[in-house]
Amino acid sequence: MRKWLSTSIILTMLVAILAACGGNSNNGASGGSNKLVVYTPNSEAMLNALIPSFEKQTGITVELVSAGSGELIKRIQSEKANPYADVMFGGAFALYHDNADLFEEYVSANDKDLLEGHQNKSGVMTPVVSDGSVLLVNTNLAGDIEINGYEDLLNPALKGKIAMADPANSSSAFAQLTNMLKAIGGDYTSDAGWDYVAKLLENIDGKIAGSSSKAHKSVADGEYVVALTYEDPAVSYVKDGAAVKVVFPKEGAVFLDAGTGLVKGSKNQENAKKFIDYLISKEGQDAIGQQTTNRPLRADAAISDFMTPIDQINVIQEDVAYVAENKSSIVERYTDLFTQIAK
Repeated sequence: MRKWLSTSIILTMLVAILAACGGNSNNGASGGSNKLVVYTPNSEAMLNALIPSFEKQTGITVELVSAGSGELIKRIQSEKANPYADVMFGGAFALYHDNADLFEEYVSANDKDLLEGHQNKSGVMTPVVSDGSVLLVNTNLAGDIEINGYEDLLNPALKGKIAMADPANSSSAFAQLTNMLKAIGGDYTSDAGWDYVAKLLENIDGKIAGSSSKAHKSVADGEYVVALTYEDPAVSYVKDGAAVKVVFPKEGAVFLDAGTGLVKGSKNQENAKKFIDYLISKEGQDAIGQQTTNRPLRADAAISDFMTPIDQINVIQEDVAYVAENKSSIVERYTDLFTQIAK
């Protein structure tokens, strides 16, 4: 009897151990995991504004893997058979469009609260923030020179004093290129738009910045009068009290979304869905609008005083699908034009 009882106790303990092991599995689909792995190119300020509050609200522990978006996509591709990431947080439409096979379709219940034109239309990318193409002006150097839009950049007084990165190597410079083509020419192939680009390149006088960060920093540092850049870093200079102002081109500013996506076959999918839901919840979007220099996408999101309300900006829409599919031809035409003018 004593031997039978001992064996019974041992079997019971083994069953309990196996059950416990099963309960601690990282299978998010069963709801048993409290873990989430997030691959992200986003800034520390963005992550600090969102991750701690998400963890506190849900009890989910987030593991962050930070790197450039291109590097992270390559990693997700290489891990396709056994994904380590649960969610990609960051990256533009083209990244998700070109790699749709790496992501599960998921549309959050909060998607309906996003601004019109900035909702999840692809199924795989949930827009979280939007970044506009802007002009960053050094107010000390500009003096009486009026800079309210693209046409003002053709002023001979600005020759050699305009900072812009190479659209072939900088995503923000490419966004500026397609923005001006759309704003001035109405599309991406019209002569009017490309004629403007040619005149702008002549006024830039061959001085192309080595990177997007060098373009906006050169204006903040007083080396150039104006930079073609994007809203996030431009607003950060205003926030920090630099002698600069942010100008949204009067001809129209394009706002391009950065988003998030659920990695296909990931281990913690239910937690990933909760994270995506949180990013576009009122709480998450308010945190973005008030604690970062990124622009939230909920219609009811609060923004800080140093950001311009969206209804005060002439917003124009980009054909993101067309641009994604024709990027190489647009870049090639720009490069040919720059080479001709630089001779």
